Amino acid sequence: MVRAGVVRHPGEWMYGGYHEIQNPKQRYSLINRPKLAALLGIKDNDQLSEYHRNWVEEVLKNGSNQRDAKWTESIAVGDKEFVMETKAKLGVKAIGCRELENNEGYELKESQNPYNRVFDPEKCSLRLKNDHIWQVSY
Repeated sequence: MVRAGVVRHPGEWMYGGYHEIQNPKQRYSLINRPKLAALLGIKDNDQLSEYHRNWVEEVLKNGSNQRDAKWTESIAVGDKEFVMETKAKLGVKAIGCRELENNEGYELKESQNPYNRVFDPEKCSLRLKNDHIWQVSY
């Protein structure tokens, strides 16, 4: 929501991962904090919160909060074993997904189908007729 310009700081958006790490829920947590801390080499929850808070502040300060497609367009990101295990757990839902190697590891991605293959042909021509209201209004 920061990149979208809705908020200036992720702490202002109650529904994002920032709050999940800074103010962990006691039940129904989405993030496995002990596993995340272990992966980062961090010993306790307070250290994890501080590390995360400092990282977010640094990213906001230096402007490096650009969208990274591997995180926003992939089903799973990690080493080959993790990606293959995720694909296996998805079972039939992963039919058509493919594993891609990148510089840092692997991604599991869905195939991208154009909307025209999903919608009826008569709806495809709406695009040309759809700009009338904008021409009149502006």
